[in-house]
Amino acid sequence: QVHVVESGGGLVQPGGSLRLSCEASGSMFIGYTMAWGRQVPGKQRELVALITPSRNTNYAESVKGRFTISRDNAKNTVYLQMNSLKPEDTAVYYCRGSDHSGDYWGQGTQVTVSS
Repeated sequence: QVHVVESGGGLVQPGGSLRLSCEASGSMFIGYTMAWGRQVPGKQRELVALITPSRNTNYAESVKGRFTISRDNAKNTVYLQMNSLKPEDTAVYYCRGSDHSGDYWGQGTQVTVSS
């Protein structure tokens, strides 16, 4: 089982940047696929970025070119660098860790993009 804790959310103006962090438990972090999703009230959770153990990445079309996912295996941490933020990026952002036993989501961190 993977336990993850997100941090770094907040209020930012349109066009601004934020970096989210997610620290995962376990000595097998190097083998986890890590991802970020987001959700707004009344809508399904959307997967926005994913990084594999070999550091291959995938992004939702809505964030390509603006968001970057990365991982630091020495710190058991995955990051989401978000640039050129738009009001429609406002959501609760969740970190997900995946191992052989399943997918495990964190409690989420609020990101609000507003002037």
